[in-house]
Amino acid sequence: MPRILYDLCGANDLRFSPNCWRSRLALAHKELDVTCEPVRFTDKDIIAFSGQKLVPVLKDGETVVCESWPIAEYLEDTYPDRPSLFGGPEGRNATKDINDWADTALHPALVKTILYDIYESIDDADKDYFRKTREKRFGMSLEAVAGERKEHFGAFRETLGPLNAVLGDQEWFAGQAPAYGDHLIFGAFQWARAVSPLQLLHPDDPLYEWRERMLDLYDGLGRTVPERTV
Repeated sequence: MPRILYDLCGANDLRFSPNCWRSRLALAHKELDVTCEPVRFTDKDIIAFSGQKLVPVLKDGETVVCESWPIAEYLEDTYPDRPSLFGGPEGRNATKDINDWADTALHPALVKTILYDIYESIDDADKDYFRKTREKRFGMSLEAVAGERKEHFGAFRETLGPLNAVLGDQEWFAGQAPAYGDHLIFGAFQWARAVSPLQLLHPDDPLYEWRERMLDLYDGLGRTVPERTV
């Protein structure tokens, strides 16, 4: 049976979700064929079979797995003969720490910086939903969040210090070769790259060259989404 990843999309089929990109890269790393099925914010009926309302959702034959970290663990455990995402139990534990940090520090710092850019990048049918849910979450209008962009950008740049420090000593977060720890971090930068013209990285940041290497992985999978420049 076909393997399907249900993947968030914006206007013109733009694939920008950081968590969905984690799963797309994990599947590519495992050298597994997959069809990516587009799901808009308001297309909850498409993934109703999963028993919840969020993407990514992986349907592998009769097996359904929701959320990026459980998907990564499922792929590692189900396909042990394919390239490892974690490099063993110790690597899995260390990667889970990266996952938790990205979810609780990196993404919250970034989303405020690019929130209005996301709004501009989604399908018109999703805009009312996005505005209502995000304004409730942040306690202010999208325009007010955008008005504080300079401050949000400064806070985001501060979160990058540890990442740049790690890459000062090695080419990949996972060590000698890219693995799921790199996918986790890259998802955030692909998110911003797809929806925002804001230049998050300086050319002299170690992260800048790392992001270029990540974009080239898996036959340039990351470059299938164009960089927003205006």
